[in-house]
Amino acid sequence: MSTARRTAFFVTLVLGSALAVLAVWPQLVGAQRLQVFAQLIPFRGPVALAFAVLAAVAALVAVLRRRWAVSAALAIVLAAAAVGNGAVLLSRGFGGSIADGEVVVAAWNTYGGGASPDGIARLVRETGADVVVLPETDAVAAATVVDLLAGDGIGMTATTREADPGDDPIPTSLLLSTSMGPYALDASAGSTPGVPSGVYRPVGGDGPTIVAAHPLPPLPLIMTEWTEGMDWVAAQCTGPDVILAGDLNSTLDHLAGLGEGEATVGGCRDAAADAGAAALGTWPVRLPTGLAAPIDHVLVGSAWEVRSFEVRTGFDDAGSDHRPIVATLSRR
Repeated sequence: MSTARRTAFFVTLVLGSALAVLAVWPQLVGAQRLQVFAQLIPFRGPVALAFAVLAAVAALVAVLRRRWAVSAALAIVLAAAAVGNGAVLLSRGFGGSIADGEVVVAAWNTYGGGASPDGIARLVRETGADVVVLPETDAVAAATVVDLLAGDGIGMTATTREADPGDDPIPTSLLLSTSMGPYALDASAGSTPGVPSGVYRPVGGDGPTIVAAHPLPPLPLIMTEWTEGMDWVAAQCTGPDVILAGDLNSTLDHLAGLGEGEATVGGCRDAAADAGAAALGTWPVRLPTGLAAPIDHVLVGSAWEVRSFEVRTGFDDAGSDHRPIVATLSRR
């Protein structure tokens, strides 16, 4: 190999390696909430496949051409990026667990009413959910679900947080089992900007604080509102007896840096991560769980142990672009 080719090989290898590290772990330099990285990192599965294909093309070019130094270096770093993203997904887990517990928490973004009250009621029946967070579900649909479940002898109450004036007219509803007692909105806790979220506390003071969350997505023109929404979520995870659920429009990568100590966000842990299922994607349903983005979450305070976590694929044809998630919790 000539000196020029050797130089080109090592320069490409060094620069490409730096880019590969950013593609695998942007939080190393705090880039996980920046444009491009924020939009791509939720889809680690497709990104890994794309890097693998590009690595194969670069390797083929290196074999077929005499001037192979740059192509060979690219093949190495692209393959490393593919393996790195795949390794992150494997470490987060595609499994999950199924076990009994005290409180069952479900969350499902119903796509502006795309998923019908019948579908929501079926989710509650099948899972025995005590807490159901329903972003993009209005008060009429939530009340209809309560009526449907009452016919089956399942007692639930419904409350809906409407959008503030000037925000997107997308409500967030919450269903609670009557066995949990009465809850009331804590208006002083505020909301995520742009779309509504709410903090609900037990009226008698006995029971967990429930947070129904739905921050805006990381779209180019609303990145500030998106990051402020994540900050609001972190601010609600301050006590041991918190249960927060919803469409957070964020993956574990986006949430990096928002946790205290070993917690994921504020003082909360991610239920999917605890159960070894944090690589299972929930959006969009047209992609398999291994390729979709895991942006729906259940977060729990230190008072709670995660007994199980599932991404429900049996509702992919129910009308929403999100899959519902279900976590089973027990008090420590």
